[in-house]
Amino acid sequence: MHGEYKVPGGKLVVVDLDVVDDRLSGVRLSGDFFLEPDEALEAINGALAGASVEADAAELAALVRAALPAGARLGGFSAEAVAVAVRRAVARASEWTDHRWALVREGPRAPLMHMALDQALAEEVAAGRRPPTLRLWEWASPAVIIGSFQSVRNEVDEAGARRHGVEVVRRVTGGGAMFVEPGNTVTYSLYAPSSLVAGMSFADSYAFLDDWVLGVLGELGLNVWYQPLNDIASGGGKIGGAAQKRVAAGAVLHHVTMSYDVDAAKLGEVLRVGQEKLSDKG
Repeated sequence: MHGEYKVPGGKLVVVDLDVVDDRLSGVRLSGDFFLEPDEALEAINGALAGASVEADAAELAALVRAALPAGARLGGFSAEAVAVAVRRAVARASEWTDHRWALVREGPRAPLMHMALDQALAEEVAAGRRPPTLRLWEWASPAVIIGSFQSVRNEVDEAGARRHGVEVVRRVTGGGAMFVEPGNTVTYSLYAPSSLVAGMSFADSYAFLDDWVLGVLGELGLNVWYQPLNDIASGGGKIGGAAQKRVAAGAVLHHVTMSYDVDAAKLGEVLRVGQEKLSDKG
């Protein structure tokens, strides 16, 4: 079995292993990370050998930490990263390059249509009727998009929304309310098979699915980083947020909105947002 995990902002961790009588066997850790002293590598391999195939990431990470020689130094990875790679191997997780991705790039659509498309396309990928897909999309009109668990009454000033012609829609994912207008955000959705995030916790999968975007923004000269649980942050504060939905039939929807030009005065009239919540927003 083979498992890989790219640490967000760090190095690639690879684990190859066998399973014998529901126990890990022949564990072989590799990657482009840094590790001192050299014997720490075999110590990690030995510590994982014999672990239950059902051991969770926390248990596996504890085994790794306990086996490290005194003064061992891990560069670009961690015990937790090794544990994730092991869990992905056991779960037979897929990698980005295992799939042939479709790209959808289209013109502006109504906010409600975007919400419907997100649900429909995720279900299509889960059913195997379309390949894994990246959709980049634009807004045809201003909107407030609230999370699946939020209250309209608590989050939205409905009189302010009507005054500014802002449509209020609900998405299928959790998280907080967003205020968007045409021409001030970059928004995209990933519709991927569940195997892509197999062996990962929700927190791990957020960082994993956002890592390529951080790389692109870094190449453009922006100093950005992932901030748990679901934010893309910069020196000026939060610039983007992600949300996820796992489709029971076998897919994950992961969508991100990054704002680059926000009418803060209008936002304050449309959303019921306190100054404390706004304090860390770029």
